[in-house]
Amino acid sequence: MKRTLLFLSFFSLLFWCSLSSCKKNIVYAKGNLTFSTDTVVFDTVFTTVGSTTKQFKLYNPSNKPLKIDKIKLMGGEQSPFRINVDGLKGPDISDIIVEAKDSLFVFVEVTLDVNNQTLPMVVEDSIQFTTNGTNQFIQLAVWGQDAYFHYKDLNEGIWPNDKPHVVYGYAAVDSSKTLEIQAGTQIYMHKNSILYVYKGCLKIQGLLNQEVIIQGDRLESMYDDVSGQYYGIYFHEALPSSIDYAILKNGTVGVHLYSEDAANPSYTLEMRNTKISNASRYGVFIYSGAKVKAENCILSKNQNHSLLVLAGGDFNFNHCHLLGYGGSQVPTVGISNYFYNSVTGVTSLGNIGEGSISNSIISGNLNAEIVVDTLSQGSTVNLNIHHSLIRHQEIPTAAYFSNILWNVDPLFTDVAEGDFTFSNTSPLQGGGIPSAVLTDILGNPRNNPPDLGAYELP
Repeated sequence: MKRTLLFLSFFSLLFWCSLSSCKKNIVYAKGNLTFSTDTVVFDTVFTTVGSTTKQFKLYNPSNKPLKIDKIKLMGGEQSPFRINVDGLKGPDISDIIVEAKDSLFVFVEVTLDVNNQTLPMVVEDSIQFTTNGTNQFIQLAVWGQDAYFHYKDLNEGIWPNDKPHVVYGYAAVDSSKTLEIQAGTQIYMHKNSILYVYKGCLKIQGLLNQEVIIQGDRLESMYDDVSGQYYGIYFHEALPSSIDYAILKNGTVGVHLYSEDAANPSYTLEMRNTKISNASRYGVFIYSGAKVKAENCILSKNQNHSLLVLAGGDFNFNHCHLLGYGGSQVPTVGISNYFYNSVTGVTSLGNIGEGSISNSIISGNLNAEIVVDTLSQGSTVNLNIHHSLIRHQEIPTAAYFSNILWNVDPLFTDVAEGDFTFSNTSPLQGGGIPSAVLTDILGNPRNNPPDLGAYELP
């Protein structure tokens, strides 16, 4: 009898242990997930109502199982995206176990009416993965309107102008290739995106009243004057390129040029009849030997310099507006043939073989709107700034300034509204010297003598 009771007690103990404390505990990994991508981009252009599915993988790199506490589609039920993880549908999924060294597929679907013109150019959302108190995110993006979309792609030939172009990440022109952008093309740049010309050629071929417009892809009115929405155009040792009748606004820079193709004896960029405004840093940035020729251009209200030359480079600006007025606390024109890297302690020194500004306006709200800082030893510096109106309260004595109207109000029509035209009461009228620039930015013929800046009074 005692033996029977002992057996029953032992059996009960085993049964109890199997249900409770004697059950083996699972020890989960303390790390986090890795993913096959950080961004899922739906690059299909829909014409009516579109629906497509993409996938990516999440990985548990640990030697132990990993528990995903929560997977959340941040846009919730209102998101155009839908998610499915291991057969479980979102927008909220909890307590997913990924075995050691294993992976799971995540499926993402989107349905979007791209003919709805109230949508932004790019519709975005994200998926949040929470493991061990850490949140990780996968970005989702789909084109919101009917357009040509460029997602980290290489470009050559001619961009059609029948629909807008949207750049997400970058649109690149590779070595020895040429990209032509036709008159009337509308280009929308997503956050941090860039038009990158690497040893290639870019030709922007706008016309009067058919300008090529480059701006951010946020279409809400609150973004009309927000700077830094994208990077800008970057030329890296580019082949001879050109920009004519373009409007570049609200970027980080308008045009950034690095170095010069050694085989190119001419200008890296010739820019005409172009407006660059409201960049969060520079309008035109010439660095380390690049060469720029600009005619009838208006660079205004950029947050730092409208024109910056650093570590050398050549420039010829004729009949241009180089204006501050954008809240900048540095002069609108900065010229230097060197750059000191405070991290490495290395000074880069370059030449300024041609440094010409003529028939132009350098003005703004500061007491001094031009600064020149050059090192003479071991470098060539040829500056010639003449027949221009310049704001600089302490008049410089440097010999490279000649025939300058110092500290004279140009009497622009409306600085606050960005209207830099003027009337016949302005000192800009007849203040220039004849040159090869025979018409102004509006196509009006130049008088003799011509007016200063990009506009000519009839």
